[in-house]
Amino acid sequence: MRPGAGAIPETYDEIATCDRAVMDDGGIACGKRRTWEGCSKPEGNTQIEGVAEDVQICDMAGNVWEWVEDCYHDSYPGAADDGSAWVSDCTYGSVRVLRGGSMVDSASSLRAAYRQGYGDGVRYPYVGFRVVAPVAAD
Repeated sequence: MRPGAGAIPETYDEIATCDRAVMDDGGIACGKRRTWEGCSKPEGNTQIEGVAEDVQICDMAGNVWEWVEDCYHDSYPGAADDGSAWVSDCTYGSVRVLRGGSMVDSASSLRAAYRQGYGDGVRYPYVGFRVVAPVAAD
């Protein structure tokens, strides 16, 4: 889900802490040494204007790296400018993009713009995906 223009809160510019994300700060997974349940960091959740109060975007940084559909490319020239996945001209074959950092990463890795490329067969306990569903506005 992509929030509309102006819906991104100022907190996206703040440095991640264990108050808002599951990360390696005070130990792996904020000292818990395992993934946390979804939406477990209320200060890191985002309420989108015009959407029911019980619907939020949560845990968008940390906990587990997020698999995305895009093929890994070294840079962005040639990427779609409409937000769609970049699945053509896959220079590295089955290497896909991981975003968002995980419970074993420091604050500097916990941002959507930080990405890594891994083969699509890679399996780690700190790599996963997000379940997303469309939500009707109030």
